[in-house]
This record gives sequence, C-alpha cells and structure tokens, in this order.
Amino acid sequence: MKFTSDAIKGYGDIDVPYTLISQGEEAEGIAILLPGLGYTVQAPLLHYSTGIYLNEGYDVLHINYQYNSADYEGFSMEEVDDALKHDVKEVIDQVLQEKNYSRIHLVAKSFGTIALCNEFTRESFQDAKLIWLTPLLKEDEVFQAMLDSEQEGICIIGDADRHYEEDRFNELRSNHRLHMHLIKGANHSLEHDFQVLDSISTHKEIMSIIKAFIEA
Repeated sequence: MKFTSDAIKGYGDIDVPYTLISQGEEAEGIAILLPGLGYTVQAPLLHYSTGIYLNEGYDVLHINYQYNSADYEGFSMEEVDDALKHDVKEVIDQVLQEKNYSRIHLVAKSFGTIALCNEFTRESFQDAKLIWLTPLLKEDEVFQAMLDSEQEGICIIGDADRHYEEDRFNELRSNHRLHMHLIKGANHSLEHDFQVLDSISTHKEIMSIIKAFIEA
C-alpha cells in the first residue's frame, strides 16, 4: 500500500494538501473523502470508513482542506464555500488524471456535503455512489441537491444534530435512489453526548451500513 501526500495551489493561491492511499494497479475503485470544517479524516467516521474502503480493495483519497487556518482569516462564509468547491475540484482533477477508475464513491461529512453537491454533477460521476454523513439539511443548496440526485446514495444523520430538519429529512425519502438512515439521539458527530459505549455501538452500526452499501 502506497501513501502519497501532496498539495495543489487552491483558491487564493493557498496550498490544499491531500493524501492518496493506493493499493496499486489492481484497484478499480476509489473513495474520495470530503471532511467537515473541523471534522478531519482522522476522526472516527472517516477513519473507519477509510479502513472499510481499503479492505474492499479501493484506493482512498483524503482532501485535507484547512479552512479554519489563518490563511482564510477575513474570508466570508460565501468565500469559504467558493474555496471549498474550487479546491475539491482541483484536487480531484489532479488525482483522476493519473488513473481511470471504474467505481467512484464520494463520502462527505457535514461541511464537505457542500462540495459533494458540486461534484456529483460531473458527467464522469454519473455512476458514482454517494454517502452523505450529517449533511447540512438546513442549507437549501444541500437539500435540493440531495432531492434531485439520481445516483445511488445513503444519508446518515442523528435526530439530535443541529443540522437535522425533520420535514426535509422526510421529504428526501421521496428520492428512491437515496436511502435515509436516522440515528436516534445522535449528535452532529453521530455520537451520544458523553455516552461512550453507546457512541461506539452507533459507529459500528454506521460502518455496517456503509460496508453493505459498498458491497451492494
């Protein structure tokens, strides 16, 4: 297994680091992980997802944008959103020009779901599978993209998540390509506040959902 860490010049000429974990020529699929604003690829949901994809024979791309850093001081939220979309596109373009994959999965957590809205519309991603982890359902752009998406996808969110909205969650059930999973009592990290064993059980349940989705 090969780890390649690099960076592209992103929005505002700011470096955007990424890591590609490659299994070699035999890998036919790639999982592209889009983390949250403060929820990195080292955090449990994305760390365990990485392991599952690697065990399933996929390459894994971590896009490690850092919009909380001093480089982005003074940026409005609109500018940060623009930077996110621009930077994710540039990293994916860079990586995918090196190799063609027959299977592409896009896995986004929270803030990363804004980039996912932008990426799944690529013509080359029409057969991609999408995983929406704690999507920002109160954001019109995210909600409408999920409602309109034609790719096979899953959404996992907790009913104690500040970004959860019951009416919108239920409306998304009308998209039969999108499989909705509501975790009772789970917060925005898909954990149960200070209840460690409950949180571990929930993460195991979520990883089982993701594994079944990959293998379907």
